[in-house]
Amino acid sequence: MDNKHEKYQRLIDFCKSLPPLPTAVVHPCDESSLGGAIEAAQMGLIAPILCGPAARIAAVAQQYGIPIGDYPVVDAPYSQAAAEAAVHLVREGKAEGLMKGSLHTDELMGAVVRKESGLRTGRRVSHCFVMSVPGHEDPLIITDAAVNIAPTLEEKRDILQNAIDLAHAMQFKEVRVAVLSAMETINPKVPSTIEAAALCKMVDRKQVTGALVDGPLALDNAIDPEAARIKGIASPVAGRANVLMVPDLEAGNMLAKSLSFLASADAAGIVLGARVPIILTSRADSVMTRRASCAVAVLVAKARREQQPIG
Repeated sequence: MDNKHEKYQRLIDFCKSLPPLPTAVVHPCDESSLGGAIEAAQMGLIAPILCGPAARIAAVAQQYGIPIGDYPVVDAPYSQAAAEAAVHLVREGKAEGLMKGSLHTDELMGAVVRKESGLRTGRRVSHCFVMSVPGHEDPLIITDAAVNIAPTLEEKRDILQNAIDLAHAMQFKEVRVAVLSAMETINPKVPSTIEAAALCKMVDRKQVTGALVDGPLALDNAIDPEAARIKGIASPVAGRANVLMVPDLEAGNMLAKSLSFLASADAAGIVLGARVPIILTSRADSVMTRRASCAVAVLVAKARREQQPIG
């Protein structure tokens, strides 16, 4: 097996022993989204319900030789209708996960967060990358680099708790969260340092639970023990974080893409905080990354069934 994918492969192998996750696949109208869903189904990770224009899905399947005969199709004429149909399947209890197809993320999330008919919970919806970084022993969770643009402190509390609950669903032995900023000292001119400190006090007061949390930390002293030692940071998180919480979407997006394009990392993705996990894949994702995203969703759904507090 390719060492680069070893962390994801362990996830996938574990999930193959679990029942496939009934998943509404939203508007799978191109080769990558339809093929990815069917491949995940053939591996036993998901049990797909294809939501979208039936004739178009059939045409894509025929054009690219994708075998969809065994899987139910819910006919919906366009992408927004497909998103609404998929959300309805979840509300009816027929699906325990959502998977994005060839529609804009905003269209899917719009249906998910709609007040009356959506899939809201008491938690803010947030995104986590589960990154496989070569040379880094364990998977690395990065949040939020895809949904919340400039979260408030209150929203950051939910983003942090969602990520901690994901780490538990993925069976991390110990969850160690670094709340990132550009520096490890508190500077009133850098608001993210003050919010990082406030989040840590929330942990002390049990407003956030389930992890060791420290911040503000700069990226180097969050993940490199020697950098933390040189700075004299005495902390059970510094130098060994396995969850990185970023100050805003721009920082998170740059961090995740830097790891992907400069360090050859893979980035599986999941959205938490709704009633069910949402698999957000990109057309640029590798086959292994798509599989890993499905496996992460299976673990989140398992945690929900076992009544762990996953958002």
